[in-house]
Amino acid sequence: MRDSDERDGLFSTTQWSVVLAAGDSQHPNAREALAALYKVYWYPIYAQIRFRGQDPEAAKDLTQGFFVQLLEKRTLKVANPDRGRFRSFLKNSVDHYLSHERHRASALKRGGIKPAISLDFDSAEAQYKIEPAQSQAPDKLFEKRWARAALNRVLERLGEEARAEGDAYRFQRLAPFLTGRTPGIGYKDVAAELEITEGAVKVAVHRMRRRYGQLLRAEVARTVSDPGEVDGEIRYLFSAMDG
Repeated sequence: MRDSDERDGLFSTTQWSVVLAAGDSQHPNAREALAALYKVYWYPIYAQIRFRGQDPEAAKDLTQGFFVQLLEKRTLKVANPDRGRFRSFLKNSVDHYLSHERHRASALKRGGIKPAISLDFDSAEAQYKIEPAQSQAPDKLFEKRWARAALNRVLERLGEEARAEGDAYRFQRLAPFLTGRTPGIGYKDVAAELEITEGAVKVAVHRMRRRYGQLLRAEVARTVSDPGEVDGEIRYLFSAMDG
């Protein structure tokens, strides 16, 4: 069994279900689960806050303050498991949080706890500044950023596995075939560069796609309360990216 598969089985239920459980009971893994989700999906929250007119420094404080109050103020108690999607809960919660936040000082500066995660806000701001001008509604932008974060995380995990197996360079050359970013480059070109056959490249890409699908399902399972929602959520993520 891969180490990543073992990590996927860390909780008996999805991480989002564990976080939901923290609303009414002190689940021992609640903070760890929230931290794991926070680390991957905080950028859509930050971008949403920036889009709402906050400057970078205020958005940094508000982003951290928002996640602090999820646990400190028991916000999770109002989450509805029947609706099940972590992204939907966060999107609505952050809008509610901003509408009631009268001061730009976050819960962190008011003495709250800081999430046990180091976030690269400088990179986030740089990413936000280079995003193309958008005419879409804020909700649509949030969904697109959420989908991008999920898919990027899966690609990162696939790369981590390749590096652990000593195949970092081969992954770098084959990864574009997963994302469709191969302008002017075909299997034959990569085969020559890697000094393998074109057939071997096709087999390697097929295996990467299969593993990518497994990791994507595991990632999405972290953000829904019912495993039966995974397929629908994956379809939604791809539609959000295309929208």
